[in-house]
Amino acid sequence: MSHTIKLKKQLAALLLCGLASLPYATAAEVSVEVNLPVSEGSMNYRPYVAVWVEDAQEQTIKTVAVWRKEADWLKDMRRWWRKAGRYDQGELDSVTGATRRPGKHLVKWDTTNQQGEAVPAGQYIINIEASREHGSRSWVRQTITLGEGKGNQVYTTKAAEELGSMTIKVSN
Repeated sequence: MSHTIKLKKQLAALLLCGLASLPYATAAEVSVEVNLPVSEGSMNYRPYVAVWVEDAQEQTIKTVAVWRKEADWLKDMRRWWRKAGRYDQGELDSVTGATRRPGKHLVKWDTTNQQGEAVPAGQYIINIEASREHGSRSWVRQTITLGEGKGNQVYTTKAAEELGSMTIKVSN
């Protein structure tokens, strides 16, 4: 009986040591410069925008920001809605704000998941989607690397119809 307890304690200690040695991206911060271009035309409404993070297996880690006017139209950001929006209703209130004017707007991800826990070092995908009433939809994504001995990094995405070129900065 005491041999079994001793074995369990040793196994638990080994497991804790293994978890403690996992590299986490706790010191990292990711800044996303969301660029909303000026839209021409008489029916010029501000776009709805979602910024979210996925892991390398394309599983949603966290919704970082949602800019909207009315909740009924969130599902028009189809990719985000299918991946995260319809499931993150409790957490959505904490990251939701009003739509933004054309220009550059800064969004920051603190490299935590939806539960507030630090994510492991590795590759992640930053997604930005925009949808405009009487306009179109645009979705851009950029793979970034957190930790793993990488220093500070800067990524730039190509412009899309409803989104200008984005600048993503990773501070490790």
